[in-house]
Amino acid sequence: MRVLLLTGKGGVGKTSHAVATALGAAQHGHRVFLLSTDPAHSLGDAMAREVGARPQRVAPGVVAQEVAVLEELDRSWSEIQGWLRGLLRDEADPIVAEELLVFPGLEELVALRAVREVEATGDFDVCVVDCAPTGATLRMLRFPDALRIFMDNFFDLERRGARLLRPLLDKIREGLVPGEEIFDAFERLYGDVDAVRQILLDEDRTTARLVVNPSRVVVAETRRSYAYLSLYGVATDAVIVNRVMPPEATSGYFARWAERERAELAEIEASFPVPTFQAPLRSRELRGLDDLAELARTLWADHDPARVFTRARPIRLSMTRGRPRLEIDLPGAQKEEVDVAARGDELHVRVRDASRRIALPASVTGRTVSRAQLVDGVLQIDFA
Repeated sequence: MRVLLLTGKGGVGKTSHAVATALGAAQHGHRVFLLSTDPAHSLGDAMAREVGARPQRVAPGVVAQEVAVLEELDRSWSEIQGWLRGLLRDEADPIVAEELLVFPGLEELVALRAVREVEATGDFDVCVVDCAPTGATLRMLRFPDALRIFMDNFFDLERRGARLLRPLLDKIREGLVPGEEIFDAFERLYGDVDAVRQILLDEDRTTARLVVNPSRVVVAETRRSYAYLSLYGVATDAVIVNRVMPPEATSGYFARWAERERAELAEIEASFPVPTFQAPLRSRELRGLDDLAELARTLWADHDPARVFTRARPIRLSMTRGRPRLEIDLPGAQKEEVDVAARGDELHVRVRDASRRIALPASVTGRTVSRAQLVDGVLQIDFA
């Protein structure tokens, strides 16, 4: 099943374009599932109709659902959260504790588990996901790495230690050491998270689409988002530029505005090595299926929105002059923002405030980094 992740800065028109993409894919004969994982659901608002937590047909060939994030979280997290809540019962207000015990990125990630369930039905060719705004999406991408490090390095040790200490510490305070059911819940959570991660990193079927407005602040954030998505291994195959001024509005009073916009459009073309699609600024808000179907026709024209527009692996390993080279696409990054270090069987890469631990294959493990350089938006890491 093809998976399309639409994300962007809040307010750029991401949800409208998610619906338009779904309608456009259905027009090309695909069976489409439209899924919102944004906690502030607005699919129903965009389509001017009710869309709830249960799948429902909203247009020919399109089924939609707004994931009930709290229900999904309860399925994966309630046992663990219950134990943590017990530890905090004398230390924090119950409502504050409830907020503290959901880790950043976890809500979005468990919501994406719905993609697996859609695929398991075998009834759909394409799943269009209206993701949370960029910041929440990036937190979601960080979480699997953090959980994997914990499971690989600490989980078994913690479980064995708990078995030894539980009889003693339970006499001091019952529930201080997690029971076996809590460790089982952690393993189930890890299994769910890893399955979602496998879907996200499969560039043959999953790609991100970044929605951007021709505004300097939005373009700058989207450029960073593209680099972060590449760092975490998620392929971006297209950029959607929303609210572009029509030609008839580029003279007179709007001439200087149009001039700034042309500069931003040129910056977008230079910043993203993927196809860009433009949607014009409308004189009124688009709302309802008819408006969004018209947007789909304008945006995609004869293109099938379900196709992969750019086939590129954001992280790739090759041999260069007889030595291994790892390449990571980081368009828009500056060399002073990048830090690289090889530690054992992992490569640690930091780009501004985002970091990633990349597992290295056996042929590279143990080699030192001989050179790391940023060339035309590609981080090239050579190993000795």
